[in-house]
Amino acid sequence: MFRRALNSKTLPRRSLSFDITTYFSEDGPITHLLDETPPKTVEVSKEEGLRAYQQMDLIRRCELATARLYNEKKIRGLCHLYSGQEAIAVGINSILKPDDTIITTYRCHSWFLLKTNDLVSFFGELMGYTLGDNRGKGGSMHLYAPNFYGGNGIVGANVPLGTGLAFQHQYQNTDKICVTLMGDGSYNNGQVHEAFNIAKLHNLPIIYVVENNNFAMGTSVDRHCANPDYYKSCSFIPGLRLNGMNLLTVKSAVEFAVKHVRSKKGPILLEAKTYRYGGHSVSDPGTSYRKREEVTQVMKEKDCIKWFGDLLVESKLATAEELKDIKKSNISRIKADLAKAKAGKPPGTEELTHHVYTTYQGTIRMCQAISAEMPFKEIKRAKIYVCCF
Repeated sequence: MFRRALNSKTLPRRSLSFDITTYFSEDGPITHLLDETPPKTVEVSKEEGLRAYQQMDLIRRCELATARLYNEKKIRGLCHLYSGQEAIAVGINSILKPDDTIITTYRCHSWFLLKTNDLVSFFGELMGYTLGDNRGKGGSMHLYAPNFYGGNGIVGANVPLGTGLAFQHQYQNTDKICVTLMGDGSYNNGQVHEAFNIAKLHNLPIIYVVENNNFAMGTSVDRHCANPDYYKSCSFIPGLRLNGMNLLTVKSAVEFAVKHVRSKKGPILLEAKTYRYGGHSVSDPGTSYRKREEVTQVMKEKDCIKWFGDLLVESKLATAEELKDIKKSNISRIKADLAKAKAGKPPGTEELTHHVYTTYQGTIRMCQAISAEMPFKEIKRAKIYVCCF
């Protein structure tokens, strides 16, 4: 499944076409209720390859920096890292149009970084500072960007919301589609399958993606799910299983799914088999339900960034020096932007009622018997990401 592409031919514009048949599985793509299968070859230009490598490496390094900030107690509350799963977000994002919408779980850092490329706002929000995306009031689980609807803190709650986005796209007669992501642990929630039912009844333009990282909050798939074959567990929505640790299979599967949905064939369900390197959240060591040796083995043999970097170099689509320069650039940028973010300040108590009440002239009783006058005051921002239907 993870062996490198041996059959590749040179194409114009410094591109390569890779045979990815065995990257899905030993038998190729695994489908459910589908007459066709995803493309078995994927064309990658040098520019596309380097961009994808840069994005995956940046996300990984930002997550490592986030873990350090959490351990230093500069980030409080829950914080869920995406390390190990980068190929899924980067692969999906490379296929979608800018106007398409995305909604995901609380493991949302990668999507904010892909949609904004704003590291100062990212780190500022995580640390609770006003220069953050939501002036520090949303934190790790509530990040938003244009056409990215979060970051949702309740398990599975984003699935009906994504279905609503897809309904809006159809109702307004647009060509937009919605990608709604969920974890394996949320799949069996009732509202998820209620949303599936509505999506199929109306043939909504939506791609559901299960990021199956094996352990939900801390229980293996085999123990918490009666039917762990998520891609075929819905009797009326077609599905496809893909290798979520491989950027090329993600691109192929999503390209196929996008074509399916834009052809007005209704929803489709993708199961991306992946692996998270950390625990459910930073506070979870992730070693009570799996062995450290297992994590080390996956990182050594199946890491999505290392695999793709090796592929670029061995196919001569890029050089080792170019990849090294990308890593250096990402490291320097994170260091500089993190320093700017650390200079931020948390919002003051005068903002307690902002964006809660349209007007408020009363007094709010605060903890420790402190009360403060809280007149409403609109804050002007250089940029604001508004999420509305």
